Amino acid sequence: MRTTPAPRAIALAATATVLLSLAACSDDGGGTDRGTPSAASTASPTTTPGDLSSQKLDWKRCPAPSNAQGSGTAPSPLPGGTPWECSFMNVPLDYGDPDGRTIELALVRARATDKDRRIGSLVFNFGGPGASGVATLPAFGTAYDTLRGRYDLVSFDPRGVGRSEGVECADDAALDARYEMDGTPDNAKEEKAFVDDLKSYIADCEENSGEELPYVGTTNAARDMDLLRSVLGDDKLHYFGISYGTELGGVYAHLFPKKVGRAVLDAVVDPTEDAEQSALGQAKGFQLALDNFTADCAEREDCKLPGSRAQEVQDWIADLLEKLEKKPVPGLGERELTQTQATTGIASALYSKETWPLLEQGLDEADGKNGGLLLALADSLNGRTQNGHYDNSGAANTAINCADSKQRFTLEQTKAALPLFRKASPVFGDYLGWGLMSCTGWPVSGAWDTPDVSAPGAAPVLVIGNTGDPATPYAGAKAMADELGEGVGVELTYKGEGHGAYNGGSTCVQKAVDGYLLDGKVPASGTVCA
Repeated sequence: MRTTPAPRAIALAATATVLLSLAACSDDGGGTDRGTPSAASTASPTTTPGDLSSQKLDWKRCPAPSNAQGSGTAPSPLPGGTPWECSFMNVPLDYGDPDGRTIELALVRARATDKDRRIGSLVFNFGGPGASGVATLPAFGTAYDTLRGRYDLVSFDPRGVGRSEGVECADDAALDARYEMDGTPDNAKEEKAFVDDLKSYIADCEENSGEELPYVGTTNAARDMDLLRSVLGDDKLHYFGISYGTELGGVYAHLFPKKVGRAVLDAVVDPTEDAEQSALGQAKGFQLALDNFTADCAEREDCKLPGSRAQEVQDWIADLLEKLEKKPVPGLGERELTQTQATTGIASALYSKETWPLLEQGLDEADGKNGGLLLALADSLNGRTQNGHYDNSGAANTAINCADSKQRFTLEQTKAALPLFRKASPVFGDYLGWGLMSCTGWPVSGAWDTPDVSAPGAAPVLVIGNTGDPATPYAGAKAMADELGEGVGVELTYKGEGHGAYNGGSTCVQKAVDGYLLDGKVPASGTVCA
């Protein structure tokens, strides 16, 4: 896996059933910029996109997700019979030329149940960048039913994602080969293979989606959300952003502070960190999650992994990864579990405490030469479905990050940074450190070192940090609240595990969020939930 510096969220709710079924069946054991600047840096945020704000949406029953969205079946109606409806909205490709070419954004919604007390629409972004909101929101089923009492629940595929002019790079066979490659090269030969693969991947992206690449950045996505707000008929944008969705929400608040309604940011990206700092923070975050996982394992007599202390369990995991580098083990079908895929699988399982048992079982089975479960966990993070197709989340993740971030790392700069990454995490340091090169040679220049999320005059924004979050470390919540500004950023702490808080099982968190979104009750900044 080529892990990019910005966090990537996964919708575990959409993959848990598949993984649990598999588990039950397998218990036997700075570069040169070559291109033009991103469009995010060119147009005024107040640009009016022609008459697009008056367009009417044609809502219909949702079809099955496309391959780019993750495939699967059409979403079933919600309890009470409310259907999931889908539509498309036209937006300018380039907000600097609002009367020029338009593209379609895919939308999904479920109507509010209490129409007499309806507040408006609540727009979700589930992160990535690259996650399909059209596929993810229905996958959460009834998780947001309380909010659906007074809101139409709405999500979208951001530009470059899923059915919204989804960025296309490598095909399925090429991605299989890419994810099996050694993502942490140890010698000159492996380094050359790594760099050659990166060049080939970027060339595919440019060939297949070159015209759209300058316009997929977060600033344009924020403008799209304001157009969506208008087309939905809302005076204010009510918003629920998760993971990267918090960065998108912060950028929206900066561009359109007077249009911010009731907004929640959960699993918060630190807006003060550049790409390298963010990647290093992730290394520390995933290491903390692994520390907590191994401590839990060491304390339990029934843990399948050897070691009476957390460090002993971690040493055993490190030894297993070294063995896999020398000799992969059988995985799924003809595919093998490599060291890089195993590391990806471990990271995937650390996104939620609910998947710790799968991680424990997968590691135990991999030691017994059965890599199927760890490979399935890696597939869930890499966007590979059971039918062998990849969604486009990986391609979109790279395209959006590279349109945003100015940083480009040479091979020498990356290698020089590795000791710091290894210090932060013996298991994930190399894995995340080499990811710094994801944008090296990208054909579009980035828009910023860090995004501006200052939003003076905006309504209060509830910012939630999880102390055990591996992908968006806890410190990011305070940084976001501070950057939004006094009287805007309202910080809430959840002392828990996993990526995000609202769906983490805390009644305290849910009451605080529901109270704000439904009744406008702003929690006291500094509130702590266990």
